Amino acid sequence: MSLLESKTEYRARKATKAKANSRPAWMGKPSPLFLVFRALVLVIACSAVLVPFVAVFMTSLAGQDEITASGGFVLWTSSPSFEAYQAVLAGGVVTRAMFVSIGVTVIGTLLSLLTTIALAYGLSRPGSLAHKPLLLATLFTLLFSPGIIPMYLIVQQLGLIDNLAALVLPVLINAFNVIIMRAFFLDIPAELIESARIDGAGDFRILVSIVLPMSKAAIAVVGLFYAVSYWNAFFSALLYLNSPDLWPMQLVLRTFVVNQTPMGTEDLSAGADALPPQLSIQMAILVLSMIPILVLYPFIQKHFAKGLMVGAVKG
Repeated sequence: MSLLESKTEYRARKATKAKANSRPAWMGKPSPLFLVFRALVLVIACSAVLVPFVAVFMTSLAGQDEITASGGFVLWTSSPSFEAYQAVLAGGVVTRAMFVSIGVTVIGTLLSLLTTIALAYGLSRPGSLAHKPLLLATLFTLLFSPGIIPMYLIVQQLGLIDNLAALVLPVLINAFNVIIMRAFFLDIPAELIESARIDGAGDFRILVSIVLPMSKAAIAVVGLFYAVSYWNAFFSALLYLNSPDLWPMQLVLRTFVVNQTPMGTEDLSAGADALPPQLSIQMAILVLSMIPILVLYPFIQKHFAKGLMVGAVKG
């Protein structure tokens, strides 16, 4: 390669890079005043989101003197204490509700993912049995919901009242999530599936070995949707669960935080002599109810935007 050709290629790469980094014609270089304004707006927006979380967490660590001095919520505590967390996690109603919510969320999410993937894969194969009627029936549920009373009567007839299965089975499959998953499956090249079929692979082998590994983003997004819905299951628990021993975290939040019902030693630990302030206990319950979703989200965040956007476009 001659020196002239090398210089020509270098100039071409430089021009391509400059073109890629250039701003659109309608977007001029922002002025310093605009940059300051944009930074100020971002700081205010972030503060509006973070300050309530900080206040809730600091109040859960504060003592009665600091809560009384601040008149309620504490933005910064000088003597943090984890007594409120020790009290609510000592084996009382909050501990039991945490186990119930985690169990319902884990089992419900796994079952929902299995059924949603199976249904979406069947609906994405044009030649599958009853493909069109099942697709129409799935889309029909997006437009018309059964209503509270018919749903309650069905759950009652199935003998699921006061049973944790009532939080999972009536909402096992969500039509919106099926549509997202089906859109991902339709995006997989048909030639790839036909090639596997020619090599002798069946539908189950194609689904497990080809379709699912290529749909991790959709599975992560749909799994997060299901996990959040099961964790936040409040209304169904209020309708179908009568025994306080089966209460999930959302009913505990409603009873002891929203309704501000005082928590006694019988609700916490039997051996607690001096209970922490009621506001600290309420804020500790609130923090505990947020932790699982806050821990789960960062692990699937990298799939979230891709999975949601592609599913929305293809659906």
